[in-house]
Amino acid sequence: MTIKKAIILSAGQGSRLLPLTRDVPKCMIDFNGRTLISWQIAALVANGVTDIVVVTGFRTERVEDHALQLYRETGARIRTLFNPFFQVADNLGSCWIAREEMDQDFIILNGDTIVSDEIVAKLVSGAKDAITVTVDVKPDGDYDDDDMKVNRDESGRLHHIGKRLLPPDTNAESIGMLAFVGEGPAIFRNQVDQMMRTPEGVARWYLRAIDIIAKGNRVGTVSIEGLEWQEVDFPQDVDAANALTEKWVSQGRYGA
Repeated sequence: MTIKKAIILSAGQGSRLLPLTRDVPKCMIDFNGRTLISWQIAALVANGVTDIVVVTGFRTERVEDHALQLYRETGARIRTLFNPFFQVADNLGSCWIAREEMDQDFIILNGDTIVSDEIVAKLVSGAKDAITVTVDVKPDGDYDDDDMKVNRDESGRLHHIGKRLLPPDTNAESIGMLAFVGEGPAIFRNQVDQMMRTPEGVARWYLRAIDIIAKGNRVGTVSIEGLEWQEVDFPQDVDAANALTEKWVSQGRYGA
C-alpha cells in the first residue's frame, strides 16, 4: 500500500513552551538544524508522501514561508491552509478547515510530534482498516494525565481513545498519527462536520471523533513499540527532542 497525502495540524502556538514560542510557532522550533515540521516532512517524503497540507494558525506567515522553502528542498507539493479561529478552537476545528483535502487516502499528524521514517512506514503497511491509529505501549503501563490513552483488544481493534481513560482500561497511547484509507476519509470527514455543527464542537480534539466512530465502526491500531518518536509539549520535551534528532543527524538520516 502507498499513501501519497498527509495533513499536518500545526495551527497552535504551543503556550506550554513559553517563552520559547512567544514569536515562533511550535512547529518552527529548531532541532539540530531542522525545524520540527521539517523533520516530520522528511519522514513522510522518505515513504513516498508527495502531497502535504499544513494547517496553520499562530504566526502563519512564518510557516507559509517555511513551507515554500521545504517545497523547494524536497520537491513534495507542500501547501498551507490558514485556520482563522485557531485561538478559540481546538484541533477539531483545524480538521474542519482541511475537510475538503480529505478526498483520498491520507495520513494525519499532530504538528508537535517528531516521528521516524520507520514509524511512517509501519503505519502505511499496517493500514488495513478504514481508520488506523498509531499507538505506542509503555511496558510499565504508567500512562500519565496528558497521554492520549487507548483501549484496544487483542485483535488490535480500538474501542476507546481519550485522556480520561482509567488505568485499568488503558493498554496503549496514541502518538497523534493516523491513516485513513478507502471509506476512512469520508467517515472521518462526516463525523468532523457533524461535531462542528454543535455548540461544543470548537472545544473538541479530533481524536474525540475517532472515539465516537469506534463505537460503530472498526478502528484499527498499529503498534510502533520500540521505535523512536518524541512529542514536544513541555520544556523537558525540547531537551528529549534535541537528543533524539542529534542522534539522527550523527547517523546521517534524511540527508541531515
